[in-house]
Amino acid sequence: MNQIVIICVDDEPMILDSLRIELEGNLGDDYLIELAQSGEEALEIFIDLKKDNYEIPIVIADYIMPDMKGDELLKRIHSISPQTLKIMLTGQADIAGVGNAINYANLYRYIPKPWESEDLKLTVKEALNSYFRRKEIDKKNADLDRINQELTQANLSLKKALEAELKLTASATKFVPHQFLSLMGYQNITDVKLGDSVEHKMSVLFADIRNFTTILETMTPEESFKFINGYLSIMEPAIIENQGFIDKYIGDAIMALFASKADDAIHAGISMLKRLNEYNKTRQRPERLPLKVGIGINTGDLILGTVGGAQRIDGTVIGDAVNLASRLEQLTKQYDVSLLISNSTFIALENSVKYSIRLIDRVKVKGKAEIVTVFEIFDADPPECLEGKTITKHIYEEAIILYYQRKFRQASQLFQDCLSKNPKDRVAQIYLERCQKNRE
Repeated sequence: MNQIVIICVDDEPMILDSLRIELEGNLGDDYLIELAQSGEEALEIFIDLKKDNYEIPIVIADYIMPDMKGDELLKRIHSISPQTLKIMLTGQADIAGVGNAINYANLYRYIPKPWESEDLKLTVKEALNSYFRRKEIDKKNADLDRINQELTQANLSLKKALEAELKLTASATKFVPHQFLSLMGYQNITDVKLGDSVEHKMSVLFADIRNFTTILETMTPEESFKFINGYLSIMEPAIIENQGFIDKYIGDAIMALFASKADDAIHAGISMLKRLNEYNKTRQRPERLPLKVGIGINTGDLILGTVGGAQRIDGTVIGDAVNLASRLEQLTKQYDVSLLISNSTFIALENSVKYSIRLIDRVKVKGKAEIVTVFEIFDADPPECLEGKTITKHIYEEAIILYYQRKFRQASQLFQDCLSKNPKDRVAQIYLERCQKNRE
C-alpha cells in the first residue's frame, strides 16, 4: 500500500520548511509531506503521484504565487480529484480569490498567515478526519448504488423497485438531514442544486470527548468504532429531542445546529451531559474510565449551502458563528468546565435565570479580533460540583466584579473564600492566580 501524501505549496522556502516541520511533528511518519514552490510544480507532483496511485487527502496552498495563484491551482486539482480537501493560506488573499476557491475548488478551510500552530494542527487533523469519513461514506454510497443496480438488473416488480427506492431515500436522509433540506428550501434530496445558499441565524453546538486519542490507544480498530458509535448513539437523541439536527460527525466530535431558539441548544447540551453522567456509571472499571466532554455553543448568522462539482455535492455551513462555537468547545479544557456559551447565546435566551449560569471570562478567541464574553452553564455538573458552584455563586460574582475593577486584593480574598467552600473550582483558582500575579 502506497504512503498517504499531503502536498504543501508556497513560493517561500522558509514557509514550506515551517509547514513540513509542523506537519511531521503533529502527524508523525504516517504521512509523506511533499513540497512545491510553485503552482505548476505542485500540479505536476500531484498528477505524477495520482498516476502512481498515491492517496492525497489534503493540499495546502498559498494564495499569492508568481506563475499560478492558489485559487487557480486548487481549482485544477479539484477537477482532477474532487475528494482531495483543499486548504488555502491567506496572507494576502482577496475576497474574490477565496470565493473562487470555495465555489470552484470546494475549499475546505482557509488559514491566515502567519498561522497559529494549534489552529494549523486542528485544521489539518479535522480535515483528515473529514476526508476518511467521507471516503467511508462514499464506499457506503457505492454499495448502495451497486445494490440498486443489482435490483434493476434482476427486473424486480414495480412494488419491489419502489420499496428499494424508499430504502435508498431513507438511507440518504442519514447523510443529509431533512432539516438541512428544509432550511435550504428543498422538498426532497432530488431538488438539491450546486451553489445554492441561504443565510440563517442559528445556534451552533460543538461537543468533543476529552483525551479521545488516549482512549483509543487501548482499543482495536473494531473496538474503536463500536465505542464511537455507542457514544454517538447516546448523544444523538438529546439533539433531536430538542429540535436540533446533526450537521456532521468529525471523528468523536459532534456539530449540531438549532434553527429555532437558543434555549433548544442549551437544553440539548444539558441533556447530553446528563446522559453522559448516566453512561459513565457503566464505565467504572480501570479499562473503562469515565468520559469527559466539552461543549461550546454560539448563536449568530451563518450560511448554509451546497458545494462540490458535477459529480459530487455536499452540504456545508460556514461563518464566524460556526468557528466561535468550535473555539468555545476548546476553551472548556482550559477552564475545566463542561459547557460554555457566548454572550450572543446568553442574550438570545428567553429567560437566563432558569439556568445555573455564571460569567467565566472575557477572552480573545483564536480567529476573532474582538473580545468575547464567555459564560458557563453548570446545570448538568455532578451533584457535588453543582452544589459547590451554587453556594459560592454570589461570592464568585462579587469577586469577578472586583477583579475587573482591578481591586485585586479584595477579589483575591473572595476567590479564596470560593475555593475554601468549593476546592475543585478551577475557574476560581485561575482568577486567584491572576490576582496574585497582578499584585506582585
